Amino acid sequence: MTTVRTAGPTPSGGLQGFDGEVLEPGDASYEAARSATLRPDDPQLILRPRHGHDVQRAVRYAAASDAELAVRGGGHSFAGLSSGRGIVIDLAELRDVEILDESGGIVRVGGGATWGDVVDVLQPRGLAISAGDTKSVGVGGLTLSGGIGWKVRRYGLALDSLLAVEIVTADGRLVRADTAELPDLFWAVRGGGGNFGVVTAFEFRAHRTTRVHFGRIAFAPAGRRQVLRGWAAHLRDAPDALTSIANLANPVAGGPDAPVEVFVAFDGDDPAEAGRAIDPLRRLGTVVADEVAIMPYDQILEPGGTPPPGIAFLTRSGFVDAASTAAMLDLLSDTSGSAGSPFISLRALGGAVARVPGTATAFAHRSADLLVTTISAGPAAAVEAARPAIGALWARLAPHVTGAYANFLDSATPRDVGAIYPRDTYDRLAAVKERVDPLNVFRRNHNVPPGASR
Repeated sequence: MTTVRTAGPTPSGGLQGFDGEVLEPGDASYEAARSATLRPDDPQLILRPRHGHDVQRAVRYAAASDAELAVRGGGHSFAGLSSGRGIVIDLAELRDVEILDESGGIVRVGGGATWGDVVDVLQPRGLAISAGDTKSVGVGGLTLSGGIGWKVRRYGLALDSLLAVEIVTADGRLVRADTAELPDLFWAVRGGGGNFGVVTAFEFRAHRTTRVHFGRIAFAPAGRRQVLRGWAAHLRDAPDALTSIANLANPVAGGPDAPVEVFVAFDGDDPAEAGRAIDPLRRLGTVVADEVAIMPYDQILEPGGTPPPGIAFLTRSGFVDAASTAAMLDLLSDTSGSAGSPFISLRALGGAVARVPGTATAFAHRSADLLVTTISAGPAAAVEAARPAIGALWARLAPHVTGAYANFLDSATPRDVGAIYPRDTYDRLAAVKERVDPLNVFRRNHNVPPGASR
């Protein structure tokens, strides 16, 4: 057991009996642990619980100290919400993945697990969960705010496969929430982010999976507009088994001179079915590369990694409905061919996402046709210099987009929160927050204050 040392007096009943690791500035392991993957920071205290009871003690300690509390899973928050200057509860030790019922696909995933941990256990058993697209991303952060990845059109968001959570609430209780037990809390955590507690375990229903047809089809940049319009139109009516992303102005492929990169994932191993779904895309323009191949599902997830020191990110996102898609694509076609364009990524939605009612979970953007994201990355000074131009681009996009996706935002302002949650969703979240976290202990997130209304 680690010796507990704190920066100040220990609150009554605080960290007594805490079995995990406690790190302060100056400790040998602190420097490696202080920063999340995408943002550096200097917490006054890092707590690494070993089990759910440790999380309870950590939450009670943080609540009594009134220090700002951050919760870290994979640490990939663009907005820097995986760390902070106060107390960080790092869930890295809670990463077990257990198949509870293989025939029923019931899987228990620790709150600190990454999607790499999940596929390592599920792939050999022929199982999968609709996840993101990067192995090093945490299950918790991705799932609690949505979960858009390569199976999204066939199996929905990551949170759509969620059956239950075990969660430590602001008063230090460890409870289970599902559709029968604490259903309002279960509704809220499916899209409401980290507002409601620390999830120590997720229970998912996995599905049977096969190999998939995956890869990049690159088109000559001169045909951007035609390719993008045809791509969006095809994905609107394509089989749910086909999910796709279109990227523009990729900085490592030429920036404004980069080809239009269409990535496809056909969730099935039948070549004829895959061909019928993918071949219409190949006819949209001049193909300069075609790298689609059949492979195991786990191989299509990127390994991920930590950016070099000093790299900053400027990330914005919004949803696009079918009526606005053509105008938005034309605007982005023009932008992507101009010097200084950010990296632009378009994700096709619809399919299983749209078949869930917009009020069924706190993720409300079910009817969107596309998700558009822009990313500028580089030295902090260069990224800041690009901020006015990015703001001007999003001002032009404003008539064509709505809302925002919490996992692709570099800030957490009240305006951001208002974009993530429509009014009715926001008000319902605030009511749940009032019941389970009336003092707003969990506020380092895209925060919905308790009892507030828009």
